[in-house]
Amino acid sequence: MQIRVLDQADLGDDELRARGEVWAGADLVGRESLPQRTPGEYVGAMRTPDPGERQLLLEASADGRLLGVAELWVPLLDNTDKAWFELHVDPLARRAGVGTALVRRVEELARAEGRTLLLAETHLPADEREDHGHARFARACGYERASVEVVRHLDLPVPDERLQDWVDEAGAERRGYRVETHADGVPDSLVASLCVLLGQLSVDAPSGAVDFEEEVMTPERLTAAVASATAMGRTRLETVAISPDGEVVAQNTLLVPSRLDSTEVVQWGTFVHRAHRGRRLGLAVKAAGLRAAQRATPGARVVVTQNAEDNAFMVAINEQLGFRPVELTAEFARHLPA
Repeated sequence: MQIRVLDQADLGDDELRARGEVWAGADLVGRESLPQRTPGEYVGAMRTPDPGERQLLLEASADGRLLGVAELWVPLLDNTDKAWFELHVDPLARRAGVGTALVRRVEELARAEGRTLLLAETHLPADEREDHGHARFARACGYERASVEVVRHLDLPVPDERLQDWVDEAGAERRGYRVETHADGVPDSLVASLCVLLGQLSVDAPSGAVDFEEEVMTPERLTAAVASATAMGRTRLETVAISPDGEVVAQNTLLVPSRLDSTEVVQWGTFVHRAHRGRRLGLAVKAAGLRAAQRATPGARVVVTQNAEDNAFMVAINEQLGFRPVELTAEFARHLPA
């Protein structure tokens, strides 16, 4: 077996798609009825990296057969003690040391980047958070569970009158806020305050056993995020609440399909500025965002979101909107030896 670090810029789309097929096939096991990222979306994401991090692609192969892939992300602007990775092994190649070999090579690369904490996520059934094979594998590799998020789905369409009831209940305009939805970027006048708000998310959102620094979000990174969504066949809808002084103080990001073969909307994040909480702005931007998503993609059939299980405020809003739990996403962490 060989482990290689690849430069995705040197790979053609068909070569990247082959790695995306391994990614998708591994992610499908035990989750056959749940929405999946397609190999085409994988190619789009790998072609449009975030300028705020270094992205490395690894593969394991033997006798010309691709056995597994891993992706490593190394932050460059903040949280420079950390790195994140994902691991995907062809189901037919499991239990042969492929995953362990990829993990150890990822760890070597992270240490070479000066990182001391390595994090990885995996999906788990709600009733198998301790005993599922992914959790057992993580522990065997020296990783401990750091946090758990609950993945929830909302079936679409939601009746327009119900959405309007939630908008009215939130009453953002009565409180002096303006709620707007923008596709593929926001006006220049909103970029700076939106970047500040998005940077606070990593500090204020519950993160379990790991502490994070405030993220350095830049206009260039926002532009890259839009480009990534477009490359994946999606439109990025940003719904914002704007304070009377013109600052973005709440946001909701939805990635809606722009291709006819997808019916899944991904809720990327929702956040309210710490100085403006307790005013129903979370409900306001979520409800307005859902309405915009349905109008933009009437064929969409489900919204996928996830929140820390102890994020009581956001969980309550999701439950009010009708989101139902379907699985868990667990983050595992390992402090790397020097």
